[in-house]
Amino acid sequence: MTDRVVAVVGASGGIGGRVAERLLRRGDTVIGTARSVDSLAGFGDGTPGTFTACALDLRDPTAGDGLVETVRSGPGRLDALVVASGIVAFGDLLSTPDDVIEELFVTNVLGPLWLLRRALPLLEASEGVVVHLSAVVAERPLPGMAAYSASKAALTAADTALVRELRRRRVRLVDVRPPHTETGLAGRAVAGDPPRLPVGLDPDEVARRVVSVLEDPSTTEIASADFGDGS
Repeated sequence: MTDRVVAVVGASGGIGGRVAERLLRRGDTVIGTARSVDSLAGFGDGTPGTFTACALDLRDPTAGDGLVETVRSGPGRLDALVVASGIVAFGDLLSTPDDVIEELFVTNVLGPLWLLRRALPLLEASEGVVVHLSAVVAERPLPGMAAYSASKAALTAADTALVRELRRRRVRLVDVRPPHTETGLAGRAVAGDPPRLPVGLDPDEVARRVVSVLEDPSTTEIASADFGDGS
């Protein structure tokens, strides 16, 4: 595809921002979302693409309505939806507060599904692509990260079903499970302190793979091992 219209959820984040930048450098139209549009001020300046900021909070079941309205009142179509927003928490289950467990599932699982329900008619019209950023812990859950691992595994499980479900609607869904990546997310945990982690993957590599998969009609997942050793 050329001259695509892509919504990037989490455009202020370490991976989402790089995905949006790559698309803009290619001349695509990007609708970038963040909880606060102030964090996207000046985004896309100096690129050949067109950037529109849209406020979106995945914790709100109706947040997708605003994105749909932005698309309909602007470019009028949506070729791809990239959800690169999420949160992390650390600590054993006993020390993890109830509201943190709830927020992990609302943000990492329910939010992307609520959003997709609302964006799906636009994606059906364009026979478009959905990319969900999951994580390596969906494949290999870790102690001290049980709730976070479970939320990512739940998203991947939903994606596994949706790949087949959406195929009938001519919409392709891709589940991307990168290994630990140097996005700074661990330092912004909603609870707990991160364990000592090895040096992670360059977020530019994840962004590159995400953008490339938009043009590969055969791909429905990128597992952690597909990025290298998957560690």
